[in-house]
Amino acid sequence: MHFRPLHDRVVVRRLESEEKTKGGIIIPDTAKEKPQEGEVIAVGPGGRDDAGKLQPLDVKAGDRILFGKWSGTEVKLDGEELLIMKESDIMGVIEKTSAKKKAA
Repeated sequence: MHFRPLHDRVVVRRLESEEKTKGGIIIPDTAKEKPQEGEVIAVGPGGRDDAGKLQPLDVKAGDRILFGKWSGTEVKLDGEELLIMKESDIMGVIEKTSAKKKAA
């Protein structure tokens, strides 16, 4: 199944959180919080401004994002749990840095 969100909505797959703490303690499923990091799966065409002009979204499919703890609506598509949220619920895009810091 292919799902295309409308307007300024995005479809997000939550990324799994660590099952251990830095100290090596295993966290049971019942104590885990839902991750606030995800990958954008699909994006809508964008919202309209006051003049009716289409405003494209700043995120695209494949972006890793951070979102609020209670953001979005959980849905199940093809047996996979996904979130549908407005672009305004996204706090930011996580960008990979390839430049290494050099010692001066």
